[in-house]
Amino acid sequence: MALKLVFLGRLEDAAGAPEREIAHVASLADVMAGLEPHLVSALKDEKIRLAVNGGIIVDRSALVLEDGDELAFLPPVSGG
Repeated sequence: MALKLVFLGRLEDAAGAPEREIAHVASLADVMAGLEPHLVSALKDEKIRLAVNGGIIVDRSALVLEDGDELAFLPPVSGG
């Protein structure tokens, strides 16, 4: 199976596309290991929120990923 990664706002520019599908891995660290260094740097910003299947994740270290999960990376809201 696979995981779906969704990049919103400025993160879409860093990723080069709004979405990616990757092979299933068990942890967020494994997801990050497969991404480009500049994208990993952008995603590690403490202001970036992570949602899995629509729910915001508070403790990323405890996250265990399942086949078919959708991970959405959410930059801070800006503008007016």
